[in-house]
Amino acid sequence: MAINYRSFGFQVLVGMAVGLLLGLAARAMGTAPDGDLNWLATALKTTGSIFVSLLKAVVPPLVFAAIVASIANLRALDNAARLAGQTLLWFAITALIAVVIGLAIGLVVQPGSGLHGQALAIGKTDSVGGWLDFLKGLVPGNSFALSASTKLNDGGATTTLSFNILQLLVISIAVGLATLKVGEKAEPFLAFVRSLLAVVRAILGWIIRLTPIGSAALIGSAIATYGWSALAQLGGFAGAVYLGLALVLLVVYPLLLAANGLRPLPFFAKAWPAIQLGFVSRSSVGTLPVTEAVTERMGVERGYAAFAIPLGSTTKMDGCASIYPALAAIFVAGFYGIPLHAADYALIVFVSVVGSAATAGLTGAIVMLTLTLSTLGLPLEGAGLLLAIDPILDMGRTAVNVAGQVLVATIVAKREGILDESAYYGASPSTEALGSSIA
Repeated sequence: MAINYRSFGFQVLVGMAVGLLLGLAARAMGTAPDGDLNWLATALKTTGSIFVSLLKAVVPPLVFAAIVASIANLRALDNAARLAGQTLLWFAITALIAVVIGLAIGLVVQPGSGLHGQALAIGKTDSVGGWLDFLKGLVPGNSFALSASTKLNDGGATTTLSFNILQLLVISIAVGLATLKVGEKAEPFLAFVRSLLAVVRAILGWIIRLTPIGSAALIGSAIATYGWSALAQLGGFAGAVYLGLALVLLVVYPLLLAANGLRPLPFFAKAWPAIQLGFVSRSSVGTLPVTEAVTERMGVERGYAAFAIPLGSTTKMDGCASIYPALAAIFVAGFYGIPLHAADYALIVFVSVVGSAATAGLTGAIVMLTLTLSTLGLPLEGAGLLLAIDPILDMGRTAVNVAGQVLVATIVAKREGILDESAYYGASPSTEALGSSIA
């Protein structure tokens, strides 16, 4: 079979390979004479940061417009309330299965016990999650979901503004429900929202085209900064996480599809572009337009896909919010020699299923992890143990997140009789075709 060298997927694979080589080269060059990163490591880090910043820049308008438009689209569905309920139910079912698998693997592998007492570098987490903070964080402090943080430096104080995506999600849902309540009077506003969504999707399409460069820089920077030593020390944990992700993606999801009368291979063939992009971008929200496009190509009715996928991109996190926190909690407990009991494992399940919205579709799952650790009373410093390999783990986590979002929409559509099975079993679209549909 001939290789399409212009294929976006092929370009991403080349970017990952180039990033690996550049990262190894930067690592071999060592540090600069002044002790800072060498020029190649600095270039990789800067390029990767720019790519992530571009993705984050479009997240707030994308989340707002997508959620408001998706809720408004429910008016076109005859059984909107039932579809919404079924979607949330299957979100919870798949999250429960994922967290149980994470716990089972953790109990068998015990990834942290072998490292207890060893000298691993402990970093500091920028974000800490607690139930009180989580509940208070649901209530927006202002209409734009903006939050400010101040850091004290030697030269003074630096204040930065950022969007609280969880609060933005609450605002978007409230506005969307209000448009349903207002009815025809909201049509001019909805027209603006839909136009905003189209413009943001076009901009995001341009950013996605930079993914081969961004993935090369991100992978290269991770290797240049941490090397293979961190992976060697934390290899058992990394292997356990990817084993859990593989079981969910390649065993649980196919079984759920088969149980609902669908063959798994067509699903993965059509969902692959979104899964691939989620892997390299590490952002469920950033992958949203492609995820929605593959879901529609899967045969899911457009009105329902426009509701389920935007909601799932911010709350449906089988990788980040289920498998990873369960394994990480067991790792931290083992590392510090703290025993866990049946009640602790039940708490892990509860936190993973109920608190998944804390991840909010952005790169990383530190907030969800610290939420789990604080609930169990485990040392929050344990989260810092895992920072070194978090970018590598986050790739697999996000890929499973995205696959789960498409899976739930497909299963619910099949069960509710709104899945076009001729499209499901039809030819799979190319990544280029999907790219043109969102750009």
